[in-house]
Amino acid sequence: MSTITDTIRSIAKIALQSRPVSRRPEPRHGRIIIMGNGPSLNDTIAAHADVLRSSVTMAVNFAALAPVFFDIRPAYYVMADPHFFTEATEGNLAELRRQLARVDWPVTLFVPARFRRHAGQYYPALTVRTFNAVGVEGWTPLTHFAYRHGLGMPRPRNVLIPSIMLAISEGFDEVVITGADHSWMQTLSVTDDNEVVSVQPHFYADSEHETTRIRHEYRGYRLHQIVESFAVAFRSYHQIAAYASARGVRIVNATPGSFIDAFGRGPLI
Repeated sequence: MSTITDTIRSIAKIALQSRPVSRRPEPRHGRIIIMGNGPSLNDTIAAHADVLRSSVTMAVNFAALAPVFFDIRPAYYVMADPHFFTEATEGNLAELRRQLARVDWPVTLFVPARFRRHAGQYYPALTVRTFNAVGVEGWTPLTHFAYRHGLGMPRPRNVLIPSIMLAISEGFDEVVITGADHSWMQTLSVTDDNEVVSVQPHFYADSEHETTRIRHEYRGYRLHQIVESFAVAFRSYHQIAAYASARGVRIVNATPGSFIDAFGRGPLI
């Protein structure tokens, strides 16, 4: 798709979908560690729990299901999937809400703007702030203007994309990424019935209910659709890298074996 077409489409999406969001009046500065949900996070926690405890950290999705969440005590939490804002009576989502209701330290929960009311209802122990999960592409001056003003972001294929953008928006000078294995392509397979299977392991244990839900969610997708979706995510990281460079923000991928090729690699410490 041409840059002109992307730009026109992005302007329309901003006009129709973007909503006012709360902005931090004073930037945080310093370093933040984003804890993705990839299985390598277990090794990172085992080796560097003291670093995580003493740092500003950001958790995502079902992280609160892991007992270590209450030891590390993240300052930020990000949810992007609409699934987190639906009614739940069983499975991982119901347990997540029970665990987050136990939080007794200040946590800022970032959610897509259209789910603010639901977030307040389902996660009352957390301070809710919003972001626009609106994919913006095209002419660089336009995209960077939209990113800086919270109108949109590179296409948010997964929760790590808004997490990094929110860390930049909060004013942090360095964003360190852990648990971002993104080795999905190694888990893809196709059954003899031409059903595509995509296993995406996490650092916490998924319930049988959640595993069934994910399997059902992927049913009906063709392999090319899933691979194209992966490509969107990896392209978004390169767009984030360019934006971070323009903002003077350093992004370090401290995830061993990560498939993300957009950010410089380095150790957690």
